[in-house]
Amino acid sequence: MQLQSSFSFFMPTRVLHGQNIIQDEQSRLGEMGTRCLIVTGASSAKASGAFQDLTSALENLGIRYELFDQVEPNPSLENVAQGGDAARRFEPDFIAAIGGGSPLDAAKAIAVLAVNDIPPQQLYDGHFANTPLPIAAVPTTAGTGSEVTPYSVLTITDQETKKGFGGPDLFPKLAFLDPRYCQSLPFQVSVDTAVDALSHLVEGYLSARANDASDMLAERGMALWGTCLPALQIGEGALDTAVRDRLLVASALGGMTISHTGTAYVHSLGYPLTFYHDIPHGQANGLLLPGFLRHAESVNPDRVAAILRHLDHRSTKSLGDTLASLFPRRVQLSQDELDSYVEKTLPTKNVTHSPGTVTREVLINTLAENFSRP
Repeated sequence: MQLQSSFSFFMPTRVLHGQNIIQDEQSRLGEMGTRCLIVTGASSAKASGAFQDLTSALENLGIRYELFDQVEPNPSLENVAQGGDAARRFEPDFIAAIGGGSPLDAAKAIAVLAVNDIPPQQLYDGHFANTPLPIAAVPTTAGTGSEVTPYSVLTITDQETKKGFGGPDLFPKLAFLDPRYCQSLPFQVSVDTAVDALSHLVEGYLSARANDASDMLAERGMALWGTCLPALQIGEGALDTAVRDRLLVASALGGMTISHTGTAYVHSLGYPLTFYHDIPHGQANGLLLPGFLRHAESVNPDRVAAILRHLDHRSTKSLGDTLASLFPRRVQLSQDELDSYVEKTLPTKNVTHSPGTVTREVLINTLAENFSRP
């Protein structure tokens, strides 16, 4: 009998899940310090109710807080530098991040810059003189899983792309998962972020770095996510609290999966679609998944068959058609655009982590699947 492959499993985030979880577990915040910088975007934290719950808990505990609510969608290095300045002025003991992937990823960068007065470009060096501040993360979307990952993905404006950095000290210490905070999301944002979570689960499961532990997380996450797909197809009225709860847990399981496997080329290929065409990240991933699955099927058909079973589909074409139906817009790419985006993707480590040999032709075909030439 063949031995199992070697692997290491590390998940230092304490995940707290349930309705009213911040109120029920507020004492955990008291263990993090007496001064808190809240990092969020302009409106989602308050619209969701998460901001009110968090500040009430902080006040109950006598924790002083300040608010940095200037995180932009797809935050840039310049944007997190502003947050770092605010953090150094306030000198918090910890960061509380509320929102989707943008505020949570920005908070990780701010946690570094709060105690390391460095240019934001140096975030990618990966070595910091001082340990980043601890983070309590409160997701308001069921998508990125950033509340349980050590990654921060930021926009590098002068390179016209997005790029991630990470390290074990960037895992949030606490993650508060409450499905109520997702109920205020517009329907299409709910769909886009949900498909981002599916992308994490699928890419992690097909990754060259997948192992028994990550498979366990990915398989459970895909099974949960698959039960929610009919509701995503039906429309807004079908997204009740129970569905949102399953999506939220599936998203966290996706985050745990990619914490150990990383993502595959879908993510790198999707970044130019977001940067140049303003296609939401999850939507870009969802439209690239069919081509990715066709490539993966030629390499590891058993794994792709398992994905299809979890999602109750019989073929990659059927799943691709279903995913495409969830998105209202289409962008046609010129040959020059196809070539440019492929050139940006080929050198990335995500290509290395992908199944099989990923050539320029594979990437072109994946893009052309839903971004056909005019």
